[in-house]
Amino acid sequence: MIKEDNKQFPKPSEDEFTEEPAADTGKEGFHIRFLIAGIIFGIVFTKAEVISWFRIQEMFRLQSFHMYGVIGSAVVVGMISIWLIKKFHIKTISGERIEIQPKKFNKGQIFGGLIFGLGWALTGACPGPLFAQIGTGATVIVITLLSAIAGTWVYGRFRGELPH
Repeated sequence: MIKEDNKQFPKPSEDEFTEEPAADTGKEGFHIRFLIAGIIFGIVFTKAEVISWFRIQEMFRLQSFHMYGVIGSAVVVGMISIWLIKKFHIKTISGERIEIQPKKFNKGQIFGGLIFGLGWALTGACPGPLFAQIGTGATVIVITLLSAIAGTWVYGRFRGELPH
């Protein structure tokens, strides 16, 4: 059982982590849009030098504003987007209401952030640009990708026993 704010939640079952296959819409190339979005995402990250190990090292050494500007811009766009979604009650493409649940702070977020930041500083990669880095020929990043997958599995396996 997971305890949060005097509420008892059952430990997630394996079934909660398996996803149903997407419904067949009958449209040819329905999933090609995800491939195209991923390619565009990779091109933009590459051109903006967001995947550059050197740019990431400059950020952690406080030698350049470049990455702080990119991250800061993303935070501002995210804040404005959330505000617009809440203000205008924006719905999904399929017409479902978007509900943004409030988040409660816990000390695990501090530990997780420190581990994430340390991994980012050591490898020069965070999960977003991993595939773009591999695509540019930095094949050593495959080790980082496999480590990220292993870390996600370990967290999923032991999250019920972790302190809150």
